[in-house]
Amino acid sequence: MSENSSSDPPNSTQGPTTDKKAPQEKPVDPMQEPEEEIDIDLDAPETEKAALAIQSQFRRFQKKKK
Repeated sequence: MSENSSSDPPNSTQGPTTDKKAPQEKPVDPMQEPEEEIDIDLDAPETEKAALAIQSQFRRFQKKKK
């Protein structure tokens, strides 16, 4: 029996294979609206308060989860 019989699957040491797929790009839908850019002032006091509130709720959620 030979080493390269037709019933054996090719392995990576036998050379390049052609069945590998290239990464596929997402299809672009022409009807889809472009993504809206959001401008947030990260130095604003309201933003800091909101961030602290979100972080506090997340910490409580993590404690409950344990």
